[in-house]
Amino acid sequence: MISACILIRTEKGRFNEVAEKMKEFEGVKDVFTVFGRYDVVVDLEASNLDNLTKTAFKMGNIAGVVFTETLIEAKI
Repeated sequence: MISACILIRTEKGRFNEVAEKMKEFEGVKDVFTVFGRYDVVVDLEASNLDNLTKTAFKMGNIAGVVFTETLIEAKI
């Protein structure tokens, strides 16, 4: 399994709406709104990098999302 955090900036006032939509994606472990540069954080798990990539791109295309940044877990 691959774990990642997806950091999301939303359009003004749409963070709750976007957070609720993110909960519908397969592999989402947790979603929460935050203060700061980003508005929503998604904790995501996928079976492989290809599935993670597809999900991240789909999340970035949701209405109300301005941009995303994906942080993939590094196993050291």
